[in-house]
Amino acid sequence: MFYYVLKYVLLGPLLRLVFRPRIEGLEHVPASGPAIVAGNHLSFSDHFLMPAILKRRITFLAKAEYFTGPGVKGRLTAFFFRSAGQIPVDRSGKDAGQTAIREGLGVLGKGELLGIYPEGTRSHDGRLYKGKVGVAVMALRAGVPVVPCAMIGTFEAQPPGRVVPHIRPVMIRFGEPLDFSRYAGMEKEKAVLRAVTDEIMYAILSLSGQEYVDRYAAVVKAEQADAKKERKSPRTPFG
Repeated sequence: MFYYVLKYVLLGPLLRLVFRPRIEGLEHVPASGPAIVAGNHLSFSDHFLMPAILKRRITFLAKAEYFTGPGVKGRLTAFFFRSAGQIPVDRSGKDAGQTAIREGLGVLGKGELLGIYPEGTRSHDGRLYKGKVGVAVMALRAGVPVVPCAMIGTFEAQPPGRVVPHIRPVMIRFGEPLDFSRYAGMEKEKAVLRAVTDEIMYAILSLSGQEYVDRYAAVVKAEQADAKKERKSPRTPFG
């Protein structure tokens, strides 16, 4: 119930005022039945912009850290994310991927829309990174279409680290649903999962016009963080 209060009364009107979103291809999102909406992830605001403009309710898999913050701020953030239809997923440990897949299949099994960011994390530099195959696993197991989506301008409006977004227009562009029924029953084939994921990422790339990086965003982030630490670490006369 509170989801719709946020959408139509509290959050939705504010987001439309701040971002003035232009929307293209909304007719590609199925009016009923289960489907996956797979998009790029450029900003914290992405979590709320898409639900605000879609006619149907959409559920996203969100990192568990959004639900476990300390203090009053942490509790408010957790309440906000749950009210906005987000499901917490622990991304640590070897079973994290399977947990996310199980949660996602549960949403699709109820005939609902599932939102996924195949990159697995926000882009730190505005580029599009290699997708993880979990989206392919869910699409094939559930036998549902995948609607590619591109958020355009949200990185500039609210880049990583910025709390209050710039007031500027953004675009949300949906592509035609991708049908992977030809791969039915092949969700355990690694080559098939990679091919399906790459097709989804190419569709997102075609919509967004971003520069593509054929590496996982989390790996690149970690490497850059390590390099930054290395530059800051004091050097001794012996190296």
